[in-house]
Amino acid sequence: MTMFQLAPNDTRLEGGVFDDRRRLNRAYLLSLTDEALLQNFFLEAGIGDQNWHLQPSRDSAVSRGLERHWGWETPGALLRGHFLGHWLSAAAREVAVTGDRLLRARIDSVLDGLERCQQENGGGWIWAIPPAFLRRLAEGRAVWAPQYAMHKTLMGLVDVHRDLGDDRALQLARNASIPILEWVRGIDDDAFQTILEVETGGMLEVWADLLAATGDDIYRELLKRYYHRSLFEGLLAGRDMLTNMHANTTIPEVLGAARAYEVTGDERWRGIVEEYWTQAVTRRGTFCTGGQTSGEIWTPPFEFASRRGEKTQEHCVVYNMIRLADALMRWTGDLSYADYIERNLYNGILAQQNPRTGMVAYFLPLEGRARKNWGTATEDFWCCHGTLVQAHTRHSGLVFFLGEDGELTIAQHIGARTRVATAAGDVAVRVTVLGNAGYVGPDSNAGEAGDAHRPSATRVRVEVTSAEGVPLRVRVRVPDWVVGEPALAGDEHVERAAGALVIAHPGVRTSVDIAFPFALRAVPIPDEPTTVAFVEGPVVLAGLVDREVSLNGDPSSAASLLTPDNERQWTEWLRGYRSVGQPSTIRFRPVHEIVDEPYSLYFPINAAGN
Repeated sequence: MTMFQLAPNDTRLEGGVFDDRRRLNRAYLLSLTDEALLQNFFLEAGIGDQNWHLQPSRDSAVSRGLERHWGWETPGALLRGHFLGHWLSAAAREVAVTGDRLLRARIDSVLDGLERCQQENGGGWIWAIPPAFLRRLAEGRAVWAPQYAMHKTLMGLVDVHRDLGDDRALQLARNASIPILEWVRGIDDDAFQTILEVETGGMLEVWADLLAATGDDIYRELLKRYYHRSLFEGLLAGRDMLTNMHANTTIPEVLGAARAYEVTGDERWRGIVEEYWTQAVTRRGTFCTGGQTSGEIWTPPFEFASRRGEKTQEHCVVYNMIRLADALMRWTGDLSYADYIERNLYNGILAQQNPRTGMVAYFLPLEGRARKNWGTATEDFWCCHGTLVQAHTRHSGLVFFLGEDGELTIAQHIGARTRVATAAGDVAVRVTVLGNAGYVGPDSNAGEAGDAHRPSATRVRVEVTSAEGVPLRVRVRVPDWVVGEPALAGDEHVERAAGALVIAHPGVRTSVDIAFPFALRAVPIPDEPTTVAFVEGPVVLAGLVDREVSLNGDPSSAASLLTPDNERQWTEWLRGYRSVGQPSTIRFRPVHEIVDEPYSLYFPINAAGN
């Protein structure tokens, strides 16, 4: 069953942790000045203030230019300019979803700057890096991934056009395509295949996007030239193309294959995507968080114990694999991809954003006594800094999907609302997350206020409203972590289906409360079954420890090792645990709530009697 994403302005978040993090992200987007975002573009075009970065002896931060951007955005850095494209993409989606007028004005101002740079550069070249970088690349000389940096600007422009209908952004991207096309045409195919071995970012995807937007055959030509034979043919032949290879070099290329399939309908592109997923996830496995990679490379299949370190789970990989799962879910209607997305949202996207500052952790360390290393607002600008700002503008787009049969799917249990246009009339749908509230099953004596202890179920309320006689079928995902059967209140219109509940809304108003029961689980690392992580629902728990720690007990029984701790404040159930039966007590909290505390996710378990 094919499903389609709703338009960005059709869905809004309604409170909760994902909306909180979105708001934090919006504040950060607005905090960055146009001058700083454009600094390297102006420098390359030879316009604007050229001296601000040459004043290290000034007394104040402002006079030294420290309000400008440093790290990977330092003038002279080889990937300078990459972040602006991420900013444009994130700002465009935020505006499309919320109608944010201030960010819309900021986008226009940044486009003014880029347009000026393109004009000063002769009408084509728009980037913050020089054309000489492409020449070095073609000559096989050392240069760090110029196409990666160039793609980000093109991506940002394309996203501004797609999300906001901005024709100027599209024209800037089309103009910028010409020097790339001329460069590509000057290189024979075999030599260009060698060039494709150097990280290209999402160039393939942006050519597919521009083909869809314009129908211009030059983008069909570029799609053909950017077909990465060694990777794609290896995947189609079933060879392991990933073990010990840099992960985020290839995921964007495969996202390009996914977009090329959607635009052209060529099944070969789809085969590449499906085989990549098989190799990256099905035949490789993941850490307890749902993420992968160590030191930015793919681990060997199901061999994780020796790869836990300070540089596991790169944020870019988490974000881009969520995008890949989203594409496969839309093509197939298979909600197991939504389970994958959910794990990575909580234990990657949320876990790698500082809930106080909004900054990113490049990696999520999985070694014992780990600490998250947070980026800063203006002094780092890692690649993951860019995917962070995009990720937190896209939560609402992961909730609702419309099937080709007219059925609406609720893929993520995130508080949100939408309106669906049907042949009979509009239907409003709202999802409210009621949290770890009272279990509403037939054997429950619980009311939210009457529970003596923290309930073992999460509850969502689905409300469907329309005029009389305007129906809608709403499919609600039943997560893979649910224990037993979901419990329903107001279930007269609910049907049970594989992996889902289907609400058959007949018209007027339908309201259903669904409780999804969970149990604390001990999830072993695949190649070391007595080393486990503790997981509640989709959420991985972090033990607050400042050293490597093992526990004593039964590795298959999480309930015998941990018990709820600090479970209630005012009207809210908390998700903390503490160890029991151990020489000293360890407290556990969701990993996405950890800020600066040292922690461990995996614990060796010494079986009783050993």
